[in-house]
Amino acid sequence: MARRFIFAIFCVLLLSGNASAGWYHVENYEGTIGSQPVHVSLQTYDSFGSGITVEGSYFYDAKQSPIAVYGKLNGTALVLCEISGKKEFDRILVMGSKTPVDTTGCPFSLDMAEGGATGTWSKGTDTYPVTLKKVASLDDTGDTKIDGAIEIPFWAETAADRFAGVYTNTDSGTCMAKMQVIKKSSGKVVQAITFKDDDCNAGMLMTPIYMNVQKWVEGGRDIISVNFRGGGGAGDSEDYVFNRATGKYRLKK
Repeated sequence: MARRFIFAIFCVLLLSGNASAGWYHVENYEGTIGSQPVHVSLQTYDSFGSGITVEGSYFYDAKQSPIAVYGKLNGTALVLCEISGKKEFDRILVMGSKTPVDTTGCPFSLDMAEGGATGTWSKGTDTYPVTLKKVASLDDTGDTKIDGAIEIPFWAETAADRFAGVYTNTDSGTCMAKMQVIKKSSGKVVQAITFKDDDCNAGMLMTPIYMNVQKWVEGGRDIISVNFRGGGGAGDSEDYVFNRATGKYRLKK
């Protein structure tokens, strides 16, 4: 199922003319929503499905659970909506809505600046100030640039873990050097998975960057799938399964 969704997105990008050598323009932020510390990562596009120009992932430091967001940037004004469930995730972020996406009433209203953002998060009668500071960025839409330490909070998660990709420049290009497994209960990295990837393709499939790691279930076990560009069609993947005996993920045979 996950691989079919990825292939669908890949085909949409080809048909829309957005497929190009450079795809990722990502900025990472640290800050607060109200008094709660958060980490925010946003990928911007010229245009992506139904007028969406921004997709992203953020988490409260205390919970460590990634929340998928999407929205529209108009000048410096950014409105972001939160994904509320799997059906909405599939409809808007995976398959793409066939009608314009309405961002009216979405919780984030931000004013973006070079070094960060300020604004509010509102839902119902609750309103909290938002303050974000830019801490890192990745841009391969032209000459590849990485500023700071880029960690991508993937949308995939399990009940116990979230996953973050550490991206870096190599002699072969820009790619994910390792995938960190982060225990939600502690916020600590409990495993770092590296790849046999001389051509530097890990985490670079032409999807939203946050979808380069996916989770699915087989035989009651969580499977974590890492995407690689190349290989024709929708690229390749490596699957990892959690080993209860060792408490680690291992490459699925």
